[in-house]
Amino acid sequence: MHKITIAIDGYSSCGKSTLAKDIAHRLDYIYIDTGAMYRAVTLYCLKNNLINEDGKEVYKVQEFLDDITITFQCDPETKKCEVYLNGEMVENEIRSLVVANNVSAVSAIKEVREKLVSLQRELGKSKGVVMDGRDIGTVVFPDAELKLFVTADTEVRAKRRYNELRGKGDKVTLEEIKLNLEKRDHIDTHRKESPLVQADDAIIIDTTTLTRQIQADIAYDLVIEKVEEKANQ
Repeated sequence: MHKITIAIDGYSSCGKSTLAKDIAHRLDYIYIDTGAMYRAVTLYCLKNNLINEDGKEVYKVQEFLDDITITFQCDPETKKCEVYLNGEMVENEIRSLVVANNVSAVSAIKEVREKLVSLQRELGKSKGVVMDGRDIGTVVFPDAELKLFVTADTEVRAKRRYNELRGKGDKVTLEEIKLNLEKRDHIDTHRKESPLVQADDAIIIDTTTLTRQIQADIAYDLVIEKVEEKANQ
């Protein structure tokens, strides 16, 4: 079957990563979590005291970008791809609330985006890839054959994130999760470098009331439609 590039953009905790993983598994495509890459850089900044206490200023991360290596390795038992920062598995650390509270500020830095966009393009150049993030369909792969824009009600997104973090043992409140999402939404959509916007040719999937299975079915049907269209050209 003809392979394509699938770009999935959307707001935090709207289910885009879960959808990307599901569709990649169904198609036997490579899944690349670009959000995890920005979280890994944020974790590096936190560990090296490059972010001030209120999270409003990131110090000279540009000078350290050449020292940051991000790779993905699949666990042979769980079949899950895990993120490694400079050789250390950081999958759990990058999902913490402290990283979530700072990732949008780090992601807004031009040099950080340029480094990671270059790496993302290299990872996805062979097609047969599903990549999710904030600017995949607009910046990383503007020529992607299929672009999806995922959204959901803020309250629903907050509850999903709350349940995820509580399930991992994190002591968080629903209110602080909601505030975090609202802060990230504002930064993501208003930043100067590659703001979160819906690509003109992206198809919207609102996951507010959709089950995980229905979301995957919708996306899969769209992929098949696009693949058949390409095959007939």
